[in-house]
Amino acid sequence: MQPRDFSLYGAVDLGARQAAAQRRQQAAQSPAQPGSPDPSTPAGGGLVIDVTEETFNTDVVERSRTTPVIMDLWAEWCGPCKQLSPVLEKLATEAGGQWILAKVDVDANPQLSAALQVQSIPMVVAVLGGQLVDGFLGAMPEAQVRQWIGQVLAVAEKMGIQLAAPAAADADTLENDADDRIPSDAAVPPGASRSPGIPPAYAEARAAMERGDLDGAAKAFEQELEANPADPVAKTGLAQVDLIRRVTSYDQAKARREAAEHPGDVAAQARVADIDMANGRIEEAFNRLLGLVRRTSGEERDQARAHLVGLFELLPPNDPQVKKARSALSALLF
Repeated sequence: MQPRDFSLYGAVDLGARQAAAQRRQQAAQSPAQPGSPDPSTPAGGGLVIDVTEETFNTDVVERSRTTPVIMDLWAEWCGPCKQLSPVLEKLATEAGGQWILAKVDVDANPQLSAALQVQSIPMVVAVLGGQLVDGFLGAMPEAQVRQWIGQVLAVAEKMGIQLAAPAAADADTLENDADDRIPSDAAVPPGASRSPGIPPAYAEARAAMERGDLDGAAKAFEQELEANPADPVAKTGLAQVDLIRRVTSYDQAKARREAAEHPGDVAAQARVADIDMANGRIEEAFNRLLGLVRRTSGEERDQARAHLVGLFELLPPNDPQVKKARSALSALLF
């Protein structure tokens, strides 16, 4: 997850900027009507904001210099967007100001969408210190979204962005909401957490990930799979932990160089596919390995196929990108 230089200067119509500036000036000069909302205060206490082409530089680029900003690019007609957006909004509220969720309606902001090179939605990216950080496409499960956000915050800290402590009031509200979801007659063993319906293995794996203990997280998921071999969350969690462990062991520049020099080397191509997958370039990762299956035969082909199938485990089985890649793989094999 490497940030890259990012600026929208000149990408958005200057006439729209001028019109927006005039509207803001008029709003500032006009007295507010009693009971009307303050236009300078975003909804949700500023934790979740709607961003337009006119407000992007201020609300996202400039704001990202002091607070991580995660962008949710969506559209009203997009079904997966309606699955993912509530998850992001929940996590933003839960974070209590550690990061800001900026929502962009791609249909209402076509020039901004073009500048961000949006090809598929939902699309989620982060902006840190005015730089764009690679994100992901598609409606990922909450556990994976939470894990990716943790990686974004880790990058932010490495860049010197001081993360705010979660607002105490928000934390209290979330705790009360969680308690409200637990039946009053629920039996809670002494000293146990009142987490609503979360298997202990998930909580243990999450705690291990938060302290950077990848081996501990893998062990927790493995133990859950021993008890429940078909557990989809544990399967996905273990696959993601394994991916992170592999990618952190790679020299990424060297891996890309070797893959370019040796297009038929299964191990070299698999390493770059891992890197692309970890950075949210899902289609690129799948296409790289599909191309390798197409070009190879025998044992090498089987190795490429097995690695691709392993990457499928990182996403829900009904994910559109997984379905498309599985279909392409079937066509190559049969």
